Amino acid sequence: MSVLRTRRRILAVAISGTVVTALGLLGVTTAMAADAGPIRSSGGRCVDVAGANSTNGTRLQIGTCTTSPSQSWQLPGATSTPTTVPATTVPVGGTKKGVSTWEFPGVGGAVRDVGAGWYYNWGTDNDKMPASAEFVPMIWDENVVTAANLAKVKTEGTTLLGFNEPDLDGQAEMDVRQALDLWPQLQATGMRLGSPAVAYGGDTPGGWLDQFMKGAEERKLKVDFITLHWYGSDFSDAASGQFMGYVKAVHDRYQKPIWVTEYGLMNFTGTPRFPTTAQITAFIRNSTAQLQAAPYVERYAWFSLPAVGDSVDYGLYRDATTPTEAGKAYRAAGS
Repeated sequence: MSVLRTRRRILAVAISGTVVTALGLLGVTTAMAADAGPIRSSGGRCVDVAGANSTNGTRLQIGTCTTSPSQSWQLPGATSTPTTVPATTVPVGGTKKGVSTWEFPGVGGAVRDVGAGWYYNWGTDNDKMPASAEFVPMIWDENVVTAANLAKVKTEGTTLLGFNEPDLDGQAEMDVRQALDLWPQLQATGMRLGSPAVAYGGDTPGGWLDQFMKGAEERKLKVDFITLHWYGSDFSDAASGQFMGYVKAVHDRYQKPIWVTEYGLMNFTGTPRFPTTAQITAFIRNSTAQLQAAPYVERYAWFSLPAVGDSVDYGLYRDATTPTEAGKAYRAAGS
């Protein structure tokens, strides 16, 4: 795991809602937030201004409804009554399925080909790896909490991922108090916030995440959804049940939506380290079907998109259009 986690640290330091074009049908031509109320789709999501930015040309996207001013609209001829728009008029963009990725040749094409509705790269922006899907920025650790980075993430979207594996040496490696002390700066962005993503033990009473969530409640801090990582070393047919059991246990404990931002099959301490092709494809088919069906799972992302170099055993794409067998299985998910 050290090689994989080192890659994520390097990416985060170096980099340190889907766009909605159909709003023109409603007469909305500039990203101006006003005070009439939200525009809701029949699916229960709201039209949102990326980063709460009022500048002309700012991206518009569909996201979870909040009380943010970036979701308050005055349409031509509108009243103060919230407007409900049929889903056929303003489509709810994006899907549950996403990917984590680092830079590799063809990353944009691979994101598109695999059918990801969203992606992230452990960093604050996607300037070096743009793709057609929604990008979700992250504040990786305490060193990334700067005024410049917090301003940057607000231009990237409306959702922000919190610290990466703060409970693990070599990753964000933060104690709970430090994370809680810094959290108000993330909250001040006005973005929807995902919890710090612990490496393990998200359902454990008194564990890192449990302490953080209790501290956030005591300090009246905002955490909109829980982010999770999971890696299984049992490559048998039981793996998907073990995985979903953990996801459900975390949801049951905190009663918040779940984003699984990393998951896969890897044995970090024994052999074989990786599953066979038959095992990994079966796990992907079974796990994605269950993730798609679970109402409390908002999003999920396989680790990881590139199948190059040392990631060939678990990655999804060799280049923009060449999936591995695992990539083919993941591409089929949600279709």
